[in-house]
Amino acid sequence: MMIKGVILDMDGVLVDSEPYIREAATRMFAELGLTVRPEDFIPFVGAGEDRYIGGAAEKYGVPLDLPKAKGRTYEIYEEVVKGRLEPLAGAREFIQKAKERGLKLAVASAADTTKVMINLRESSLASEPFDVIVTGLDVVRKKPHPEIFLMAAERLGLRASECLVVEDSVNGMAAAKAAGARCLAITTSFTPEQLAGADWFAANLAEAPEESLEW
Repeated sequence: MMIKGVILDMDGVLVDSEPYIREAATRMFAELGLTVRPEDFIPFVGAGEDRYIGGAAEKYGVPLDLPKAKGRTYEIYEEVVKGRLEPLAGAREFIQKAKERGLKLAVASAADTTKVMINLRESSLASEPFDVIVTGLDVVRKKPHPEIFLMAAERLGLRASECLVVEDSVNGMAAAKAAGARCLAITTSFTPEQLAGADWFAANLAEAPEESLEW
């Protein structure tokens, strides 16, 4: 099977927004009178904000109006990232390499469309030549279920087995492999040991092995 497409996760792959969404969610919970810890969010990284916020609330047994809480979190998030969000090392160059090889490009993020568009705009990645953007609002079953990657591949006109998925989370890596794709794991959020099962590993896209785009 020859590679024909690349499907990129957003957070921890193209931009390092994890500290900012954690800060925004923490501030949102504080407005509700609840103090949460950074580690409360770790199990839900890569699973979308419904689980990211909802999972933390469940841990403390706090009932939550999820749409309202998520909306407020995004309001805070947009303030927090203003002028602070940059593409991660090698992101633009990796995208360029893929396009030079004639590969199709998709972004597939479990985050809601609101957050994905904020990230693309604030990092200036909105100008990059993505063929398809799939967000958490497009799918019913979130990572580690493979639905988002299967949908991204289908919208590219490809099979998942013809695609490289670039992920940084345990949930995302599991979803990529369940979809039948090959996976390049970026170790910005988890260790190689935690991401065991990926086909390649790199600290960032600047260090991505050439063979990840050449099979």
